[in-house]
Amino acid sequence: MHRACILPRAAEAVGRLAPHLEYIMRKVFDAMSVSLDGSIEATNGDLRWSFPDEELHKHFNDRESMIDIHLHGRRPYENMAAHWPTADENPTAPIVEIAYARIWKGVKKMDFAKTIKEVGWRSHLVSVNIADEVNRPKAQPGNDMSVGGAGIASTFMQLGLVDEYRLYVHPIILGSGKPMFPHAHDKSNLKLIETHAFGSGVVLLKLANKGAA
Repeated sequence: MHRACILPRAAEAVGRLAPHLEYIMRKVFDAMSVSLDGSIEATNGDLRWSFPDEELHKHFNDRESMIDIHLHGRRPYENMAAHWPTADENPTAPIVEIAYARIWKGVKKMDFAKTIKEVGWRSHLVSVNIADEVNRPKAQPGNDMSVGGAGIASTFMQLGLVDEYRLYVHPIILGSGKPMFPHAHDKSNLKLIETHAFGSGVVLLKLANKGAA
């Protein structure tokens, strides 16, 4: 876990930190559903194989409630903004979906896109200086920041911004499709810090970049 410290001269002089001046920095994590052969979408863009059941959806809701900022690429933002703002108004929607919609609307968002002109739902549009824009809130105390979208996640990886990966491995082989790490050319050493098996057969692998845990 990262820790950032504010060191006043008196504390620095004695080599220790006043407890009330220490805070925990936010982490940036990349969470994706992935097939056993490493794809996040089928060849035709089909995502139905990764739709969560009630247990997994409740887990996602619990996770989302602990997030301070969503970091979206263009396509994920457009997909989310097209559905979740009114999902809780559907009288036939499952309770878990209604809960997720209300959580999503309340979370701050940073949307990384050059072709979008306006964003809503507590969103802030970013098109330049990605590392600076992410590192600024990351250095502040608070809950974690989640990455949404393989494209922006790949950019974050190249900039060294991702602290943790949360892979939801589904018991399916797609044969072909969109890979989770399409632009990963360099080796990254990771540390497995948690696993969890869901009743559906989905397995969560939580991995941290070495030095980031």
